Amino acid sequence: MEPAPITVGLDGSPESLAAALWAADEADRRGLGLRLLHAWILLAGESSTGLPADKDQDYWARRIVRAAATSVYEHHHDLSVTEDLVAEDPETALLRAAESSTMVVLGSRGLERVESFFLGDISLQVAGRAERPVVLVRSAAGRARPPADSGLGGVAVGVSLHGPCDSLLEFAFETAAARGAPLHVVHGCPLPVQAYAPWGVDPDVAGEISKEAGEKLSRAVQPWSERNPGVTVTSTVRLGSAARATLAASEGAELLVIGRRRHHPALAPRLGNVAQACVHHARCPVAVIPHD
Repeated sequence: MEPAPITVGLDGSPESLAAALWAADEADRRGLGLRLLHAWILLAGESSTGLPADKDQDYWARRIVRAAATSVYEHHHDLSVTEDLVAEDPETALLRAAESSTMVVLGSRGLERVESFFLGDISLQVAGRAERPVVLVRSAAGRARPPADSGLGGVAVGVSLHGPCDSLLEFAFETAAARGAPLHVVHGCPLPVQAYAPWGVDPDVAGEISKEAGEKLSRAVQPWSERNPGVTVTSTVRLGSAARATLAASEGAELLVIGRRRHHPALAPRLGNVAQACVHHARCPVAVIPHD
């Protein structure tokens, strides 16, 4: 049985093209196929094949996918690429595609105005509902790795210690291993009320909290480090906002990996505060990993 491909959602925007190129690089590293998907509810399908461009209802849909494929082949001549047009609304098509994909990759504009199918609300909805990892890529994220001596690069992963996070760490370690890149594991630990004194933060309380969190983080990371001895790992506990700690770790990284709980209160957003902050503000691509 062939491994599941990486699926990219396309809409013709610069962001979706950046997503396709990022996904092609990742598929090449992992030895996977690439699926280029464009969904349009009014797609005519085979009935429009062979018609002149001015009468072909699917002309622009085909052009979007073909243009992305052409760009991918310029960088990866031997990559297995499937071009797919689907007559569904984009969110439904992407969620269905995720079921048979290693990951789904989408364009993202962060906090800028949203004007296309695969950006903004839909990308967030897919990231919040898909049962497979979803990677959000901005057009400005770039494809080049930082110089080896720059002190930048690698994969960063934000870890919560309030429940299991094996799926999150598995993806982060696999991605770092595929890239031959270092992995930075960070945990943001908010300070409780008792840590504060009239003059500021009590260093003894803060030190005790930091030490306890560091030990928990080491226990969570250790099994995955043993399974991936070729990955250089750095673990950091930052006292304060978890979102700020994770975003700080993403500065200069090639990829930021964050988690999303599959089970959440009925009225709560599918992406938590940390994930929302990272999706909107991180400058590098962000991978959202569903986990228990």
